[in-house]
Amino acid sequence: MQFVIPAGLALLMLAAWWLSFRGSPPGPARDFEECVEQVEAKAPSNDERNALMTDCNARFAGRRKPGGGYKYYDFMQDRNFDIAGPNPTAQERKAIDRAYMGFLDVQRREAVLAELARRQIELLQADLEGARQPVGPPLVLTPKNAPPSAAKRPVDRSKSPHCEDGSLTCSWSRFSAGVKNTFASPPKTKP
Repeated sequence: MQFVIPAGLALLMLAAWWLSFRGSPPGPARDFEECVEQVEAKAPSNDERNALMTDCNARFAGRRKPGGGYKYYDFMQDRNFDIAGPNPTAQERKAIDRAYMGFLDVQRREAVLAELARRQIELLQADLEGARQPVGPPLVLTPKNAPPSAAKRPVDRSKSPHCEDGSLTCSWSRFSAGVKNTFASPPKTKP
């Protein structure tokens, strides 16, 4: 029993070492692209390849740029940043964080402006709805002192009672009566 426990621990340690060696990343790669080349050269199975690619992603944040240098993609801002090496330095991280704070500030401002615009549109729509509502019955103005019935204008008796609309005499008599009424002065009443 004394030999079984140490032998079991030794076997366990050997298995852990073998698994860690088997799944360890390929040699010392300088950047992500070199790490990927080493993984492809090994031609591992799909599961092992996925694990090694995940390890390359975790080790190197930056990607090579075609003209030289590296770029870092920040998915939170959906934006690339130029960096000096395969991983951002502390100063580059601070610059990325400051840019992210500015990005969040712009997002917040846009949200506030969108909310204000939405409220303004709602107010304008409410005003339009209020303008479409009927105001009420029309206002009728009546004089305070109605003229007495005796003060009515005299009836024009020159018109014939059986006037045809299309006849010249009927039209002429209507025209002359209209002119007389226009220029006639109102009757004077005694106080």
